Amino acid sequence: MDFVAILGSAIQQALGPTAIIYCLAAIGLNVHFGYTGLLNFGQAGFMMVAGYAIACAVTIFASSLWLGVLVGLVLAALLALALGVPTLRLRADYLAIVTIASAEIIRQTIAAASFSEYFGGQDGVTDFIAGFRDANPYSGSVGIPGLFRWSAFDIWVMTVGWLLVAISCLIVFLLMRSPWGRVLKSIREDENAVRSLGKNVYAYKMQALVIGGIFGALAGFMVSLRSAAVGPSFFATDVTFFAYTVLLIGGAARVFGPVVGAIIFWFLITALGGFFSQATAGSDPLIPEAIMDPTQASLMRFIFLGLGLMLLMIFRPQGIFGDRRELAIDAR
Repeated sequence: MDFVAILGSAIQQALGPTAIIYCLAAIGLNVHFGYTGLLNFGQAGFMMVAGYAIACAVTIFASSLWLGVLVGLVLAALLALALGVPTLRLRADYLAIVTIASAEIIRQTIAAASFSEYFGGQDGVTDFIAGFRDANPYSGSVGIPGLFRWSAFDIWVMTVGWLLVAISCLIVFLLMRSPWGRVLKSIREDENAVRSLGKNVYAYKMQALVIGGIFGALAGFMVSLRSAAVGPSFFATDVTFFAYTVLLIGGAARVFGPVVGAIIFWFLITALGGFFSQATAGSDPLIPEAIMDPTQASLMRFIFLGLGLMLLMIFRPQGIFGDRRELAIDAR
C-alpha cells in the first residue's frame, strides 16, 4: 500500500481545478440555500449555460472568450429570472422541482442530435481556449517531488480559479453584512414577518437567485477552461448534489464554508478511492476478491463518504464551521 501516492493524489485534487469548480458552485448555493433558504437543485444548469456560452462564442461566432464570459453571465441571470418568476411566490419545494427539471431539460436539449451542429451533441465542443492558453505566464510544472505535481496549465487554471473564489467570498462577505444581506437571512427565518415589515420578499428572493446563479456561472466557466472542452456529461445532476455536499460539509451560511468543504470533500473522496483501488489490486490484494473486486472498489468511496455525511448531519448538522442557529429555514 503506497500511502505517499494516496496522500499526494488527495492533496493534488483537494487544491486543484476540480475543487475550485465545486467551491464556486457551492458559493452560489450558499447564497441560495444557506442565506436565503431557497432550494435550488439545478445549479448544474447555471454552470451549463455559462460553459457553453464560452465555447459557442469562440467556435460559432469566432469571437473572444471575454464575450463568452459576458454572454454566460447574462444567460445565467436570465435563467434565474425564468425559474424564479413562476416559483418564488410559491412554497420552496416548487423551486426545487423546477430547477432540477430545468437543468435536465437544458442538458438533454444541448445533447440532442438536432443541435449537434452548434453544440456537438454528446461529444460536446472542444478547442476554444487558445487565447486563455496563450495568456499563461507559467512555463514549468510546480509541486512537491515524490508527492504531487501540477502542470504549467493547471497552475494557470488554479491561479485564475482561486482568485475567483477569493473575490466571490469577499463579495458574499460584504453582501451578507449589509442591510440587504440581513433581510435575506430574515427571509430564511420567517418571510411572513419580513413581509409584515413592508419588505418585498419576492424581489429579495429573485435577487438572491440571480446572484447565486451568477456564482454558478463562474463555476461553469472554470469547467470549460480546465478541460478545454464542454459537454453534456460534464453537467449531470450529481454535479449539483456534490456541490450541496461540499456546502454541508463546510457549513451553510458561512463565507468560507464552501471553500473548506470543497477541499475536505475532494481530499477524502480521492484518498478513499486511492486506498480501495490499491487494496484490491495485484496478485495478493489487501482485500480478497471474494469480499470486493476492483469494480466494486471504485464505488466504495461514495459509500463511505455518504456514511460520513449521514453521521455529520446527525451529530453536527450545521457542518464543520456552521452555526446551528443558521438552520432555521422556513420551507413554506
